[in-house]
Amino acid sequence: MVALLRTITGLVLAPVISGIAALLSRLHEGVGTRRVTRRSFLRNTVLGSVGIVLLELAGGFVVFFWPNKTGAFGKPINVPISAVPAVGADPLVNRDGKFYIINNDDGVLALYWKCVHLGCTVPWNAGEGDFHCPCHGSIYDRHGNRIAGPAPRAMDLFPITIEGSNLVVDTNPDHVIERQEFHPNEATKLPG
Repeated sequence: MVALLRTITGLVLAPVISGIAALLSRLHEGVGTRRVTRRSFLRNTVLGSVGIVLLELAGGFVVFFWPNKTGAFGKPINVPISAVPAVGADPLVNRDGKFYIINNDDGVLALYWKCVHLGCTVPWNAGEGDFHCPCHGSIYDRHGNRIAGPAPRAMDLFPITIEGSNLVVDTNPDHVIERQEFHPNEATKLPG
C-alpha cells in the first residue's frame, strides 16, 4: 500500500517538478519574456502546497479504509465446521494461521503451534497421539497440556467463535490465550 502511494505521488509530482525545472531554465537563459511576479509566485507556491497536503490526506484515507486481509496469520481465519476432525482424530493443521484444530470430548480447541519454551513449531506426533517439540523435547497432550520437557506451561490457544457453518479462529497475537493447563471451559462446543 505504501509503495502504491509513493507511485501515485511520484506520478503527480513528476510533471510539476519538470515544469518548474523548465521554467527555471527558461528564466536562466533569458528566453522567457514574462517575469514571475511575487503574487503569482506566492499563489503557485500555496496551490502546490495545498495540493501536496490533499494528496497526503487522500492517501491516508485510502490506507485507513482499505479492507483488512483475511485468511492469513494475525487475522481471523474461517474453518468450515465440516472440516473439523472427529472427536479423538488427528488434528487439522492450518498452515496459514499457524494452528491445529483438535476435537476432544470437551469441544474444539485451536492450539497455536508455537512451543511456549522457545517458540519452535511443535508438530503432531500421530504415532503417540501428542505434540512433540523437536527443539528441546517438550511434549504436550491433545489438550495442549505440558506432559514433559522444559516448557513452563500448556500450549497457547487462539479464541474460536462460531459464525454460521464456520469456526472463526482469531490468530491475532494480541488475543492469544496463555494458560497453565487445560480447563474444559476453554473448548468451543460445536452446534448439533
